[in-house]
Amino acid sequence: MGLRILVKVCETNIFSRAVSGNKPLWITFGRHISCTTMSRTMLKDSPNAALNKTLLNKYLDLPQPDNKIQAKYIWIDGTGEGIRSKTRTLDFVPKHPSELPKWTYDGSSTYQAEGGNSDVFLLPVAIYRDPIRRGNNKLVLCETYTSDMTPTATNKRFRCNQAMEAVKSEEPWFGIEQEYTFLDFDNRPLGWPKNGFPGPQGPYYCGVGAERVIGREIVEAHYRACMYAGVNIAGTNAEVMPSQWEFQVGPCVGIAGGDDLWIARFLLHRIAEEFGVIVTLDPKPVDGSWNGAGAHTNFSTKSMRKENGIIEIEKAIEKLSKQHVKHIQAYDPRGGKDNERRLTGKCETSSIHDFSAGVANRGASIRIPRGVAEDKKGYLEDRRPSSNCDPYSVCDALVRTCLLNE
Repeated sequence: MGLRILVKVCETNIFSRAVSGNKPLWITFGRHISCTTMSRTMLKDSPNAALNKTLLNKYLDLPQPDNKIQAKYIWIDGTGEGIRSKTRTLDFVPKHPSELPKWTYDGSSTYQAEGGNSDVFLLPVAIYRDPIRRGNNKLVLCETYTSDMTPTATNKRFRCNQAMEAVKSEEPWFGIEQEYTFLDFDNRPLGWPKNGFPGPQGPYYCGVGAERVIGREIVEAHYRACMYAGVNIAGTNAEVMPSQWEFQVGPCVGIAGGDDLWIARFLLHRIAEEFGVIVTLDPKPVDGSWNGAGAHTNFSTKSMRKENGIIEIEKAIEKLSKQHVKHIQAYDPRGGKDNERRLTGKCETSSIHDFSAGVANRGASIRIPRGVAEDKKGYLEDRRPSSNCDPYSVCDALVRTCLLNE
């Protein structure tokens, strides 16, 4: 008896099999392609994608001595956006940053010192649980200081914290929407055709389905890792451009907004590393009519959150309108040069040259959410910060303009 099989590739498939008699038997089956094989083909040039990650588990499962922990010190390098880290062993479990020892590193290798005087100091400022090593192990966020104990040029936290202390009674809240893009080792957005482009923007934002979403595994892993670490992560969603995503941190009070965002960024890079994928915070990773990436910053004070706080919001917007140039300079690591590529007045952005504000207007510099306008209290959203901004610089500028009248 003959056998006839019809196959339609890359869809839900149907076999038709001839059997005795006139009635065929139809068998439906889903596609069965190895995800590992597909990912390794897509990331064939990524060394990390080729490694067997499960081998690490038998070593991480080794018992850790009760009196020893691993503390990963994390800091910002001389580019103002790069993140560095190294680990040391401690014989106690720290409960406050002040308990942790100062440390040094080679600043000549991080664009922060000359070789003849290369030691840069690390001063611990915040502690998080380590979702990679787990147990009592910690992530330690640090500020950086030169040999004479002055803040390095990229230690924006020092000045920001001074501003936060000065306005502590107003309880400034920050919520930062961090957009980013996954890349392969050709620096193309992950999953994009090698010699072309995906379909136009439209179906990808908050999308679902294999034809609309790329990299969800990394996003979910990052979300859970942030929660475990103690980062105040508020949510996540797929963004307008395929392979572009966003997570939100906040609301955080004062300096914690910047601290939590930097640790969340570190974890994003660290987890994507295991998948063999590159994360870029470039504010315009693809030229043309594709959406760029920002770090929209939601800002609120105690006065704004009170009844008729809309009056204080409008006062803040008026102050911001007079300091537009100063804020543009503070909102990316290159004094506005990165944002020039993004803030074009197109693709849901305002023009870098003009200040604007409006209710529910995503093409404005400052957006007042519809619910805030109706409740007449709440917060404003500054849509100008670039995705690679230093959140300390952004939060510092907002507080100094809106509260300290600088």
